[in-house]
Amino acid sequence: MTPTTVKLQSTITCPECNHQATETMPTSACQFFYECKGCGTVLRPHKGDCCVYCSYGTEVCPPMQDDGGSCCK
Repeated sequence: MTPTTVKLQSTITCPECNHQATETMPTSACQFFYECKGCGTVLRPHKGDCCVYCSYGTEVCPPMQDDGGSCCK
């Protein structure tokens, strides 16, 4: 079995204005809030998602990648 490389960069897309920003995700905690750099909307995770990267990013958060789908706490 080949170890998976955890991706630390994710591009967040704002659902309000479609602004995109590539961010470095934290590795030891979830990010529950993110302020859009385009319109200032504060994004929060969708119900059932652990963080904004899982809801709006091109990559899920590192704990989800590393633990095979286990939500970060």
